[in-house]
Amino acid sequence: MATEPFFQTKQPNKLSPPKGAKKELSCLSCGLHLQVKSPRMEPFGEFGKGILNVGEAPGEVEDEKGKQWQGPAGHALQEAYTQLGIDLFADCLNINAVNCRPVDEKGNNRAPTSNEIACCRQRVLQVIDQYKPQSIVLLGGVAVQSVLGFRWKKDPGGITRWRGFSIPDRYFKSWIFPTFHPSYVERSGDKREAKTVWMRDLKHIAQTFTSPFPQFREEEKCIEVISDLSALLTIQNGWASFDYETTGLKPHSAGHRIVCVTVADAVDHCFSFILPESKNERSPFLSFLGNKQVGKIAHNTKFERIWSETRLRQPVEGQVWDTMLAAHVLDNRPDITGLKFQAYVNFGIVGYADEITPYLKTKEENNANAKNQIEELLAQPGGKHKLLTYCGLDGIFTYQLAMKQMRLLK
Repeated sequence: MATEPFFQTKQPNKLSPPKGAKKELSCLSCGLHLQVKSPRMEPFGEFGKGILNVGEAPGEVEDEKGKQWQGPAGHALQEAYTQLGIDLFADCLNINAVNCRPVDEKGNNRAPTSNEIACCRQRVLQVIDQYKPQSIVLLGGVAVQSVLGFRWKKDPGGITRWRGFSIPDRYFKSWIFPTFHPSYVERSGDKREAKTVWMRDLKHIAQTFTSPFPQFREEEKCIEVISDLSALLTIQNGWASFDYETTGLKPHSAGHRIVCVTVADAVDHCFSFILPESKNERSPFLSFLGNKQVGKIAHNTKFERIWSETRLRQPVEGQVWDTMLAAHVLDNRPDITGLKFQAYVNFGIVGYADEITPYLKTKEENNANAKNQIEELLAQPGGKHKLLTYCGLDGIFTYQLAMKQMRLLK
């Protein structure tokens, strides 16, 4: 399976936005530096504990003094950090997602625009590359958009989606800690509740930032592609996750089929295969599904169960864990239980689905029974390999996630 990896596992020499990013994104195309007293504000702090704080943008006081966190929001952050044994300026380095003060027509502070964030992103990435922080604290949604947004195909969403997670980001090789911006806490309608949540986040950061960065395995090397499914007969007990790639969302319409299957029997091993057409060749997999001694794990078990019963005429016995439901039990915020989001916040992986996702969508948006474009992928050179790899990674991350969830839920 020696082809280019699906995701970035090695930090490049220079951190930069992905290929295809607009070249014209710069200070010249932004223009904020022409309107302020402290243009292109430099990082500030002694960085004693290797913590990089990324804020939103300089305010009026910061622009006047030429340093980050000099106004009311900075005082609030400094006080909170002091309670936790962290000195904002001695222990940390401080930058903003946008390093010139944005102002409105009346000369008041305003939020940076998406274009201003994109124009300043290269400066942020250069600081990360130069200092290689052990921990990066993202204070507010603008910081999230700056540091994480360029790697997400979809809108990353606001800070309420991200706050509280300790993300071992493999691209930066740093812990990522998103939390509220102190100015949000100060102006919140329920300031007491917001501050309680914020302080809990900061306390968690203070307890975690010294933790060694995890040593991750290369998951793509854990995928064993098979054509003879008799290898599955070695799985007779214990746990196993399984995952399907199908021709659509629902199996009931004529012509739909299960195309690719992964069965992971360990955190570092899975079988990945194109499902054979004949029942005789499928029989080892059908035996696996029917074996009650093997505890079955899936991310949204309802999907695999319905497809198994409808297209294979085989009930799934021994279903014991649904990683999507467990993610909801652990944290019931909306829009965080998807496998790709969970793979990132738990294992630091982003982007392994980007190339495959378009083929898993239908051209008939209003038809839930329509076919997707997975067969077009299979017809392309290397398409089969890409699908087997993607499906295998889904299975591996589902197994790893289940093991972590079981530990957390005891």
